[in-house]
Order: sequence, then C-alpha cells, then structure tokens
Amino acid sequence: MRITAFALTVLLLAGCTDNNTPEALGTLERDRIVLKATAAEIITAEPVPEGTMVAAGTLLLQLDDTRQQARVAHARAEVAQANAMLEELRNGARAEDIAAASARVAGARATVVETAANYTRAKKLLQQELAAQATVDTALAHRDAAEARLQSTQEELLRLTNGTRPEQLDQASAAVQAAKAQLALEQQQLADLSVVATRDAYLDSLPWHVGERVTLGATVAVLLADAAPYARVYVPEPWRARLQVGDRRQVRVDGIAEPLTGTLRWIATEPAFTPYYALNATDRARLVYLAEFDLEDAQALPTGVPAQVLLDQVLLDRVSPDQGAAQ
Repeated sequence: MRITAFALTVLLLAGCTDNNTPEALGTLERDRIVLKATAAEIITAEPVPEGTMVAAGTLLLQLDDTRQQARVAHARAEVAQANAMLEELRNGARAEDIAAASARVAGARATVVETAANYTRAKKLLQQELAAQATVDTALAHRDAAEARLQSTQEELLRLTNGTRPEQLDQASAAVQAAKAQLALEQQQLADLSVVATRDAYLDSLPWHVGERVTLGATVAVLLADAAPYARVYVPEPWRARLQVGDRRQVRVDGIAEPLTGTLRWIATEPAFTPYYALNATDRARLVYLAEFDLEDAQALPTGVPAQVLLDQVLLDRVSPDQGAAQ
C-alpha cells in the first residue's frame, strides 16, 4: 500500500503524542477509480473538463482509432469469408460440376467399349496369324487403361453427388466461430479507445492532453466515487484489540462543528511499518493500524480534509458486518 506524505505525518504525530490519547488521526477519502490506456495512441478529444461530476458511460477521453478501425474491418471480412466457405460446403457441388463429371464418365465408358472391341479383334487376328503378339498386348493395355479411367471418373462423380463430409463441415463451422471471436476482440479493443466513466463519479484528473501520445498502461483519467467519503485513520496499538468491524464512534472533521457518526468497516491486521514482534512493550504502544470508518450524513464533505475518530466515544448501537454491507 502506498503511504502518502500525510500518512507519514500522521504516523510521526502518533509516535510523538501521549499513548493514552484516545484518538485516531487521518483524512476523509473516497474510492479512487483509475482508468488506464489500452493502446499507445494519440488523444484526439477530452470533451469533459476536470472537476466535473460525470455519469457512468460519459466519454472522458478519445484515443485515435484509425488503426483499430482497420483491424475491425479486416476481422469482419474474415468472418464473411469463413461464412461463405461454410455455405459452399453445405450447398455441395453445383449442378454444372455434376453434369461435367457425368459427361466424363460417359466418355470413359465409350473409350472402354472401343478399346475392348480393339482387343477382341486383335486376338482374332493373332489366332489367324494375321497380327503379331505385340499388337495384342498393346490393345490389352489400352483396354485396361480405359477401364481405370472409367473407374476414376465414376469415383469423382460419386464424390460430387455424395456431398460434403461431416468433418469438413465441422472444420468450416469452427473457422467461422474463430473468426467471430477475433472480430469481437477487435471490436472490444476499438471500444476501449473511448475511455468512459465506469460509474457516477467526480472527474478528478486528466493527466494527458489532446495531441499527446499516451503510453500503453498509462493512467489517463482518475475518478473519485460520488458516494459519501469515509475516514481513513491510523488507530493506536493499545486500541487495536478493542475495535471490531461494525463498531461506531464519533468522528470530528476540521471545519465541521458537530461530530459525525462513523462505523468501522475495515481495520488492518498488520501494523504500519515496524512489526510488533521487533519492538519492546513501550515501543509497541507507538504502533498504528490503518482503519476505515464509514460516515453518516457526510455526502457533501470534500475529500482530503483531516479527521479524528474519538475512540473513547463509544456508540452502543453497533452495526453488524452484514448490516453494513446491506446499507
């Protein structure tokens, strides 16, 4: 946890004051929402000035999206290509392709008839001693080759008429899903270039300016939650064992005459800086534990104002952790 300069001052004060002082010092804080850049692009717009209350979804900062728009267009084209390939496989062969394959089968069959007749004639001439054996062998080879071509064309026709294999359809369908997933990723990265408020909040800081190229992962906007602030204080070690989540104490805020009511929502289990087991009994009393108290009726109070929790001002109507979460 980052310790601010104010926190260091609080710790020094806690170490220098009387250990019996029943007071926890700190400041009023709100939850900080830090928004970071998802790409190293140039800022093209900052439509909302710092110090403005914004609603969730408000555009805070726009990064140049030219390159990402091109990536989205490329991914969309790949989805269209994958869908077209899947549709082609589902539709099967065209009628023209089947007709051409049928014609090749018919031609191969005619060639078989012709070569078979030539072979028969060659055998008769050999019997009549009017042809050589080589002539018969050549006719036989031509017939066998024609029969092989006929079988090949018939198998090709069957491949076209039987349709696409289920495995091919599954592969094409998977390719479509992969292309769609890539498109969704590219679209999300495009949307991330428009930095928007993730909740109703106060726009505290815009560290970068229009025209600057941000670095990847750099903080581009800091929001403060619009909820009531809480008191982040440092509890002296002698009081650590006396406090439980849900305990209620009076809280004084600089500039506010009447004390507020605070409910302890969290307290650290480890002391700040030096561990207790490295200190003697006297030094241990100087340890402090970071704690947070939710405040009632403090919506309008600013962040960063010094606050003191009066540890000895016990309010009996203790709030259970479940009730605090419900509130």
